[in-house]
Amino acid sequence: MRLRNIKGSKEFIDASPFVIHQPEEYKGRWSEFFQNHNPIHIEIGMGKGQFIHQLASQNPDINYIGIEMYSSVLYRALERRAETDLENLFFLRFDAKNLMDIFDEGEVDRIYLNFSDPWPKDRHAKRRLTSSNFLSIYHVILNKEGFIQFKTDNRPLFDFSVESVEESKLWHIDQITYDLHNSHYLEGNIMTEYESRFVAEGKPINRFVISR
Repeated sequence: MRLRNIKGSKEFIDASPFVIHQPEEYKGRWSEFFQNHNPIHIEIGMGKGQFIHQLASQNPDINYIGIEMYSSVLYRALERRAETDLENLFFLRFDAKNLMDIFDEGEVDRIYLNFSDPWPKDRHAKRRLTSSNFLSIYHVILNKEGFIQFKTDNRPLFDFSVESVEESKLWHIDQITYDLHNSHYLEGNIMTEYESRFVAEGKPINRFVISR
C-alpha cells in the first residue's frame, strides 16, 4: 500500500541535496556526478529506502541510486538519508520506463527490484517492472557482467516474472527460490520494510537473480 500524500513532499524533494534533479545531464557521465569510477547499483521502486541505505552503508566503494516515482514515499527515504553521512547514495523521483534517457548502454552494474507494484489487472501487465518491456530496457543499460535481483511476496507476480524472463531469450535465471528465508540463498540477504513485515506474518518470499 502506498503512503498517502504528504503535504509539502514535492517541495521538500525539490530542495533536497540528496536528489538528482536533472539526471538526463549525466547520461554516460555518471562518474562526473559521483566524482569517481565506482560501479553503479540502482534500486527501482525503493520505497522508504531501508534496503538501499543498508547496502550503501556496507559498500562505500559502490555508488547507489534509489529510484522512486511517488513523492510521499521518496520523502520518507530522504528523511532517513538526512540522518546519515553517506556519500555514495542519491535518489531520483523518476519513472523507470524512461531509464534509457538517463543511463547509457552498460552504465549500470546491478539492478534491484524489491516488492514491486504487482499491477494485478491484465491490462496493466506492461507496467510491471519485470515485464518484457522493462527487461528490454534493463538489457540496454545493464553492464554485460551485471545482474538483476528481484524479490516479492506476490506469487502470481513472481510466476509472471519467471515467464517473462524465459520468454525474453535475453536472460538466464542464475538463482531462484520460492521461499527465500528457508533456503540456502538467505545468507547476506538484506530485508526491506515490506519484507520484514511479510516474514513476521509467515509469508514466503520469492526471489530470483538473472543475468545475460
